[in-house]
Amino acid sequence: MKIKNLLVTALCLVSLVAANAQTPSFNKGSGVLNLTIGFGNGLYSGTTSSVPPIAASYEVGIVDNIAEKGSIGIGGYLGYTSAKWDFGYGYSVKSSDIVIGVRGLFHYPFVDKLDTYAGLLLGYDINSWSTTGTAFEGISASNSYGGLKIGIFAGARYYFSDMFAGVVEVGTGLAYFNIGVALKLSK
Repeated sequence: MKIKNLLVTALCLVSLVAANAQTPSFNKGSGVLNLTIGFGNGLYSGTTSSVPPIAASYEVGIVDNIAEKGSIGIGGYLGYTSAKWDFGYGYSVKSSDIVIGVRGLFHYPFVDKLDTYAGLLLGYDINSWSTTGTAFEGISASNSYGGLKIGIFAGARYYFSDMFAGVVEVGTGLAYFNIGVALKLSK
């Protein structure tokens, strides 16, 4: 329910500032690097300690003029998070995730200097975990596995200069809410 509320709130905020469509901040040939930190871990809850989700993504504009001023971008994604649960008596479990994937995004400008977008993440989640201590007489373990990771998101980049922007994203993935910076590396 929290995810749905965040997405609805983000869409309402975008709608409020959408007086007139402006010149696109992102278009075909644009290259943008995002660096974010997440809040509301999408993988772990009830932990005694955790590393918040951190991510880097790079996107390139590949198509322009969709629905007049819209554009499509595609790019790579790399994210990391971990958590630890302490159960007492010296026993704990630690788990970490690395997500490697691709993102497809649809951009549509509503306000000058504001790049609003929605997208889909398709990735692979590499998880490893281990136990410490001996909760069960002499038993301790570690393992790793991987699996498909799919996420949907909506976001915005506000450009403070031609090359530097602040980023906010909401959705599913490693975190429900991400904030960070973006660097426009081309166009």
